[in-house]
Amino acid sequence: MSLRPSNKRLRSAAEAEAEAEAAEQARALEQAQAEAEAEAQRRAEEAERLAEQQAAEAAAREAEEQRAREEAEAQRQREAEAERARAEAEAQRQREAEEQRAREEEAQRQREAEEQRAREEAEAQREREAEAQRQREEEARRQREAEEQRAREAEAQKQREAEERRAAEAAEAAMQRQLAGEAEAAANAQQAQQAANSFINIVRRAVEQAWVIPPGASNAMSATIQVRLGPSGELLATSVASSSGDSAFDRSAMQAVEHAAPFGELRDLPAEQQRTLRQFNLRFTPGDVR
Repeated sequence: MSLRPSNKRLRSAAEAEAEAEAAEQARALEQAQAEAEAEAQRRAEEAERLAEQQAAEAAAREAEEQRAREEAEAQRQREAEAERARAEAEAQRQREAEEQRAREEEAQRQREAEEQRAREEAEAQREREAEAQRQREEEARRQREAEEQRAREAEAQKQREAEERRAAEAAEAAMQRQLAGEAEAAANAQQAQQAANSFINIVRRAVEQAWVIPPGASNAMSATIQVRLGPSGELLATSVASSSGDSAFDRSAMQAVEHAAPFGELRDLPAEQQRTLRQFNLRFTPGDVR
């Protein structure tokens, strides 16, 4: 009995099964590939849709941001415009307020000027009235003074006439007394002058004796020394009334007076003569003392 046909059938069935399994695997692979491709396609499409969505969202966000920026810019412009409008309105109000103040100040200055003119006019009027009153009072005063002066002159005239009468009477009486006393006065005066001359001569001689004239003094030199005496003839002071121009000459003259003092003869004179002779000048020249 032959087994070959069975083996052949067995190989054919196995091959068929293998081929079927291979075909199944191929189909499965193809299906898997198709599914993979479909999944990849789907993922690609999903990725594309996501990218498009993201792009759209980004575009939307960009557009929103642009609108926000534009809105913000528009808002800033509106605010800037409103600020300019407010600043312009404030500037306008300030200008109007300044103009109003200027008008009020000008009006105030005009009122003050008017008031000042009114005050000056009133003051000028008061001064004119006061001046007129002063003139009237001055005229009245001059008239009173003129009347008083006339009255005084009349009274003075009467007094002068009375004085003239009394003076004439007194002159007559004085003439009589003068005639009676002239002789006595002349005698007394002559006696007093003689006493004074005698005292001065005594002083001059004493000073001449005490004077040491400096060597080299010329006859042209001259010095006047003022002498002051006390009540008893003591020397109080000497001074140069007129210098010779030479200090040694002037000093010698004063020393001569100092050495010759005191002059007690002054006590022998009458009181009136003593008062007169307590101060006098002596003129020193090399020739004499006077």
